[in-house]
Amino acid sequence: MNELPRRERKFSWALAFTLIILIGAALIALLFWRVETWPMRSAQQSSAELERLGRKARDAFVHIAGLQPRITINDRVYLEKTSAVAELAIVSRKTEVEHEFEHTWAGSTKRVKLHGSFRVKAGFDLKNNVAVDVRDNGIAVQVPHAIILGVEQEQVEVLEFANGLWNRVTPEDLQKELAALPKLAREKAEQAGLTTEAEQALQKQLEERIDTTRPLQLVFGPVPVTPAPKP
Repeated sequence: MNELPRRERKFSWALAFTLIILIGAALIALLFWRVETWPMRSAQQSSAELERLGRKARDAFVHIAGLQPRITINDRVYLEKTSAVAELAIVSRKTEVEHEFEHTWAGSTKRVKLHGSFRVKAGFDLKNNVAVDVRDNGIAVQVPHAIILGVEQEQVEVLEFANGLWNRVTPEDLQKELAALPKLAREKAEQAGLTTEAEQALQKQLEERIDTTRPLQLVFGPVPVTPAPKP
């Protein structure tokens, strides 16, 4: 039986070179497009990340204080401030004070000594502007300095109450001494650094909730108003 002649397959170098040139041109075009669009894509990714951080900052304030602060991203207003509360108490401390009153008249002495226990609260007055500025190099949270927001009486004890023979303790004397106790508790809490503790506590809570590698800084004082972008 005669075998059919086999057709010889010839390798086309011209076709191979054409495919190589086309593939190379496509790769060069893709590389050129990637390089050319890299700044735009990088900016878009950076903007998206900053907006994500802006939303996390808003959520953190909503959870902690029940308000949405004014948020700017690279000087662009992202969210306006909305607030449902006027004050935010961050920390509280039990503070005990004593006050003594003594008065002598014509050889007759009256004496009153009181001991008071108070719950002193420190935090922030949110009627003042609260703003967050998100940038590539960090997050700046602008708030007023912490203040003593309230002094609540828990207990008052009369340690000593003595009338003189003709110099007696009057209701006005007692009222004056009772009114002095919360003032003393406020001063004692301030001197003990309760407002500084409130500022540190706010920063810690924000850092935990925003959870970013960018540095977060509290900036105290009046907040400058950033103009809204022109349409």
